[in-house]
Amino acid sequence: MGPKPSQPQTAELFRPRLDEQINMKHPLLRLATLIDWAEIERTFAVSFTCGRGRPALSPRLIAGLLYLQHTFDASDEAVVNTWVENPYWQFFCGETYLQTEAPIDPSSLTRWRQRVGEEGVEALLAASIDAARRGGVIQKASVQQVIVDTTVMPKAIAHPTDSRLLDRSRQHLVKAAEDNGLRLRQNYNRVAPRLAAQIGRYAHAKQFKRMKKAVRTLRTRVGRVHREVQRQLHELPEAGRARVQDLLQRTGRILAQRTKDKNKLYALHAPEVECISKGKARTPYEFGVKVSIATTLKEGLVVGMRSMPGNPYDGHTLAETLEQVGILTGTDRPPATAIVDKGYQGVQIDGVRILRSGQKRGMTKTLKAMIKRRSAIEPAIGHMKMDGRLARNPLKGALGDALHAVMCGAGHNLRLILAALRLYCARIGLSVQAVVAALIAHSLNNRTAYG
Repeated sequence: MGPKPSQPQTAELFRPRLDEQINMKHPLLRLATLIDWAEIERTFAVSFTCGRGRPALSPRLIAGLLYLQHTFDASDEAVVNTWVENPYWQFFCGETYLQTEAPIDPSSLTRWRQRVGEEGVEALLAASIDAARRGGVIQKASVQQVIVDTTVMPKAIAHPTDSRLLDRSRQHLVKAAEDNGLRLRQNYNRVAPRLAAQIGRYAHAKQFKRMKKAVRTLRTRVGRVHREVQRQLHELPEAGRARVQDLLQRTGRILAQRTKDKNKLYALHAPEVECISKGKARTPYEFGVKVSIATTLKEGLVVGMRSMPGNPYDGHTLAETLEQVGILTGTDRPPATAIVDKGYQGVQIDGVRILRSGQKRGMTKTLKAMIKRRSAIEPAIGHMKMDGRLARNPLKGALGDALHAVMCGAGHNLRLILAALRLYCARIGLSVQAVVAALIAHSLNNRTAYG
């Protein structure tokens, strides 16, 4: 069945409408008029159609909740609870009358994100770019000059130490054995946590020989549990065998890996996490996924954003990023000029002029000014991490990385549009005050002149 029909019921005909109670000049409501909701509903039509069960929710409701979540840095629970309390959020999501109950359960947002998929969230990012163009935040030609850079989107995992990974693996194996009725000769529920705590104390005291010895002891204990569960794997039914086998495979990787190995497993529940070094003194290594970002040269609006699994070289991500920019901006071709840093050395793309930091050959005054402005993307990334949700990705799997990265870009665009609308309203208010003051002064002057 399709989405619920938006026809007012008999009881609602006698209720006051939201547009009669709230300030229709609020920046959030002005933003709602700039977004092409019809195009979003057309893109979401496939995900919101079902042949059985009750009617699906309104596409505008889900799109609005996702927009609000990443614009105001709210969790699934917070965005739904605030929606009930805030009539402006309700009107932004397409409601006509004030609602006093939550529209959905917060946990269902996870399922809606999976149904919408990467194509759906890219449609939301494209709609934010179109809204910025309609609101005058960017010009049509602004998308032809972009700044491209990469950053790390950290995953919501604990800091990966050998002792923690080993003990967590043992805990999951013991729990899987209990759930499936397997008998273990020893589960080390008392010995292993003590060893893990002692390893931390040795590391703090810089007693590294004792620490390594304790790690070897803990690895031996976890290996015994791993082998015992593996020997009894054939006793499990087909349904539970696959899950336990996947857990055994990940635990085997943790048991085999050493400090300087490559392609290590950094989280038992998130094997897609990578260790990325960005050369920062405060955080030498970050654990997450690389994200490529493209913003307009002058305004800093995000016109392209995509997760890049596998920690590729920055230059190898440029072509894919510029292709996405062309699709999202509606030009169907990459921008004419891309300004990048020295990490993109050696890459060339047909039809695109690439300007790099430190480039000196063939530079004019205009091109030098464009290269000098390349660092403008850095505060945009900082705002997405501090004001948005780019600093910590709570979604699961590679699909969660892709969805979260794109929505962080859409949330940044909406914050820029809202800031521009607030500035416009402030200027209008100041101009009105100036006119009123001039009229009052003119009236007082005339009254004085005529006695």
